[in-house]
Amino acid sequence: MKLEVCLLALVLVCLFLRGARCDAQLRLQIVTIATEETDGYKRFVLSANQFGLNVKVVGMGEAWNGGDIQRHPGGGHKVNLLRPVVEKWSKEDDLIVMFVDSYDVIFTMGADQILARFKDFDAKVVFSAEGFCWPDESLAAKYPRVGLGKRFLCSGGFIGYAKEVFSVIADHPIKDTEDDQLYYTTIFLDEQKRTSIGIRLDHRSHIFQNLNGARDEVELEFTNNSTTAVNTIYSTKPAVLHGNGPSKLFLNFLGNYVPNEWSTSGGCRRCQEMSLQLPSSRSEWPTVLLALFIESPTPFLLEVLEKVTQLDYPKDKISLWIHCNTLHHETLVHGWVELVQTLYRNVTYVGPDRAIQESVAKDTAINMCLQWSYDYLLLMDSLAMLDHAHTLTRIMETNRNVVAPLLVRPFRMFSNFWGDVAANGFYSRSRDYTEIIQRTRLGVWNVPFINSAVLIKGAWLKARGTNLPSFTSSVWDPDLAFCAWMRDKGHFMYVSNLEDYGHLLNRETYTTEHLHNDMYQLFDNRLDWERKYIHENYSKILDPNFVLEQPCTDVYLFPVMSEVFTKHLVEELEHFGQWSNGKNEDKRLQGGYENVPTVDIHMNQVGFESQWLEFLRVYIVPVQIKVFPGYYSKANALMNFVVKYTPTGQSFLRPHHDSSTFTINVALSRAGIEYEGGGCRFVRQNCSIVDTKLGWTLMHPGRLTHYHEGLPIVKGTRYIMVSFIDP
Repeated sequence: MKLEVCLLALVLVCLFLRGARCDAQLRLQIVTIATEETDGYKRFVLSANQFGLNVKVVGMGEAWNGGDIQRHPGGGHKVNLLRPVVEKWSKEDDLIVMFVDSYDVIFTMGADQILARFKDFDAKVVFSAEGFCWPDESLAAKYPRVGLGKRFLCSGGFIGYAKEVFSVIADHPIKDTEDDQLYYTTIFLDEQKRTSIGIRLDHRSHIFQNLNGARDEVELEFTNNSTTAVNTIYSTKPAVLHGNGPSKLFLNFLGNYVPNEWSTSGGCRRCQEMSLQLPSSRSEWPTVLLALFIESPTPFLLEVLEKVTQLDYPKDKISLWIHCNTLHHETLVHGWVELVQTLYRNVTYVGPDRAIQESVAKDTAINMCLQWSYDYLLLMDSLAMLDHAHTLTRIMETNRNVVAPLLVRPFRMFSNFWGDVAANGFYSRSRDYTEIIQRTRLGVWNVPFINSAVLIKGAWLKARGTNLPSFTSSVWDPDLAFCAWMRDKGHFMYVSNLEDYGHLLNRETYTTEHLHNDMYQLFDNRLDWERKYIHENYSKILDPNFVLEQPCTDVYLFPVMSEVFTKHLVEELEHFGQWSNGKNEDKRLQGGYENVPTVDIHMNQVGFESQWLEFLRVYIVPVQIKVFPGYYSKANALMNFVVKYTPTGQSFLRPHHDSSTFTINVALSRAGIEYEGGGCRFVRQNCSIVDTKLGWTLMHPGRLTHYHEGLPIVKGTRYIMVSFIDP
């Protein structure tokens, strides 16, 4: 008897609270519409599976008849697809049905939490809400007023008892091409229907977070083991993130972190899970078409080409397709092609004489990849310096359809990806851009724009059929066109910063007016400039424990210039050719008179003055401070010149003091090979220095203490670079 009384009491409570339903054993059934397995759909499924959610997919493989709902009203086809499915569930009193879109939705929690939040609404059906009255703004005045929260219905997500959800879906006929949101809005704005059915809106994102117009409200909350999306206005943690309208890129950003995709303690959760394991036998590795595009004059191009040949990947698995569209580099590129053509599976060179535009060339590379059935296509611009020999394999191992290695312009915030895209289609910085390029957060990131080095799976291209990505557009440049196509079609692009793969060159100030144009790139491409032009042992001399050679009192010798620098500097000056006559009268000087004349060329005559002064500041002054402590030079130097000694021209230099606080003298020629004789004798110290090594610098005080002379040369030509510092 007591048991019967208890059961009766339980039933009465349920009847009172839920209108003749007992919610103790409610079940959640999620239903979505998807006609194809897009990248967004696959992400949706992964998020649902992570929480064990039961999802019914309707429409897969069917033709979509609901119009282009990304740009125009439409979507009635969704309602018509849902009706027969939900009708079958409508008599199940314990079933809660949740509908969500799939291509632009991510779940953040499981069924128990979703059901608990639904119960808190004390409603039969709850629709998501947004801040825009779409698609008919004139209906805004008919909506009930809301104190705090979003006022307008959004059809991208709703949840309710199966019976009431079906009554909403089956309320009145709708054509496939008519708008589903307007359909549901009409029902909600009918006060009698809204009340009788029991419909409410999720004004404060307890369950549904529509991101359109709300991106400033949503922040990521990081804990050691998880990352959560939080609406900071309403202090809620929504169960469903919906990238409705133009907010899909913001959803992609959030999807890099939630649900539990990235955490401060574990980093990128799915990077390892998704990684591709290459066969142990390199003979079985995938084939690659590496398409290199040299579209305009590029600094350090020889080094770029050398990095390509140094990639640690079987060359018999790589075919090269090189497009060079600049006459300036044709000789260099053609020579490199002849050098490597026997190393690779196949080498094709398309030179500037073909006059093929970049967009056409890149579209051609895509077609070549398909025609020749390559497993991968690597599209690489000449600005991409792939320093890491394993870049190709590491990017391949990320196992993404379209992915780029992170390449950053050294000492700048400029990279080969965008974290966001502005409304005008151009760059916008994402919240995590700095963390990604500085590699304080490591992962493989879904981003809206990549370029410079892009790896594409051949199988993915083949699956596109005739609807291939294209670099051709009447509006955008080639890379913008490609990425706009990818975004428009819902295909994800990724950038990996799991390793330091390389960097980007800067050609903004690169000119072709000189013989050796790379030599002038100290300011804009310092990293590459240092690699090419600074002596390989220079860094050692800055070690506090390193003792510099001191062949004479207060005269120091140390390496600073690479062999390439000495060669290029001499060749640049000989190409210029306007050596002075070695006489006292010198129109290049203020006052027109040189007390100790030499046969020389000044750096300002060949446009190298600013670069040389920077060279002094960055590479010479630190050594000066080390060997002459207490004096801090500003690297002021009015006289910077290369002297040319020959037996028949100027063969020596009489004793003199330099008009400087200290002087440097850099050997640009090989003693005993390119010249014989020569050297520098310090008179007061009775100490001579001969046979200075190529690229080594002789540093000594200028005035008063170090009276010196240039010893006679007897054979060949001797070049030295001289600077009078702090006159």
